[in-house]
This record gives sequence, C-alpha cells and structure tokens, in this order.
Amino acid sequence: MHMEPGIVDSAKIALSYATAGTGAVYGAKLAVDAVRQEGAGAFVLRSAAATALVFSFFEVLPHVPVGISEVHLILGSTLLLLFGAAPAAVGLAAGLAIQGLFFAPYDLPQYFMNVTTLLVPLFAIEAVARRIVPARTAYVDLSYAQVAKLSFTYQAGIVSWVAFWAFYGQGFGAENLASVGSFGAAYMLVVLVEPLVDLAVLAAAKALGRGARSPLVTDRMFGHA
Repeated sequence: MHMEPGIVDSAKIALSYATAGTGAVYGAKLAVDAVRQEGAGAFVLRSAAATALVFSFFEVLPHVPVGISEVHLILGSTLLLLFGAAPAAVGLAAGLAIQGLFFAPYDLPQYFMNVTTLLVPLFAIEAVARRIVPARTAYVDLSYAQVAKLSFTYQAGIVSWVAFWAFYGQGFGAENLASVGSFGAAYMLVVLVEPLVDLAVLAAAKALGRGARSPLVTDRMFGHA
C-alpha cells in the first residue's frame, strides 16, 4: 500500500492532507474513549506494541512492488483484535512514519496518502465489528465467518484507497487501469492469508484461558469489556 512516487503529483497531493487529518481527528476520539475505558498506561503500552509490530510488518515481512504500490501483509484486523482500534491506529501511523523517516525517505511525500489508506479501512472494520460482534462477545469466541468479514473489509478498503489514489493521480487510461488491476489481483494472497493469521492469534489467546487479562491486549479479547 506504499504508493509509488509520482502517482499523485504535488498539485493534487493536498487532498491527502485533508483525508489524513480527518482520520487523525476520528482516531483522537477513539483514543480518548480508550483511555477513559481502559486507562492511559494500557493505551500507551498497546500503542507501542502495535507500532513495533507495524514497523516489523513493513521492514521484515516480504513485500513486493506491484504496479502502482506494494503488496504488504499489514494485518490490520489482527492489530484491531489484539489492541483495539485506537492503539492499532497509532501503531499504523507511527510505524509507517518511523519506516519513512529512517528507512524509506522517498516514501515521505506519500505519507498522508499511505496513512489514509491504512487508517480509514481500520476505522471501517471497527464499525463492522460493532455491528457483527454482540457487545459481550469475547474476541476469542469469534467465528471464522466473523473474522473473515473483518479481514476482507480491511483488505477491500486498502485496495479501494490505492485504486482511488491511482485514478485521482493518473486518470483512467489503459496503462493505469492495468496497474490497478495487477495490484488488486496480487493482493488476493493477503486477503486469503490474513483471516488465518487472525484465527491463529485468537486460538493462542484462548489457550491462555478465559480468565486471562493483560494490559498488553484489549479487554475485549477475553470479554472483560
């Protein structure tokens, strides 16, 4: 989801400042709610853990340039299930920033596009989770179908935003259409893998025992919230 330099030129890139700013405002609201419900210490700890994981996803896990962007295993739904929406949002934004500042400075001009691409789908799955997961259901008790809905929603959001930036920047010419299609097809591997990762994480959490509680993971993991 790292947009290639030049896909959106400097005359158009201001839109990404607005989309990222809107995401930041909503993320701040989620952060205030998270601190109020589970405490500032837990929020900071989870945000730091999410940041470290996101950075490792971008720098350690395989990533392949495909046309207009790169295919990454981002694991956004996994971050949501582990840490909650607000720490996951901090982790995605901070992990992306650290990577850009220290390892990929050529990505910095595209930062606000990329962070929008990561955060808006995260907020979408947070909304989907509220709709499909009953209030008192622990995340460890989610079915494969529920996990798949969250993961598919996130990945569909990633592909949609990448396509949006490409069409916004380069139009609907045949070459650009082919690039967007190639990226979407390549991303199908992520769509297939991420629900399995989510289920593995939830199975490991369940093995710890239903009474487990840790400031490192969201209280919702075991149904405490």
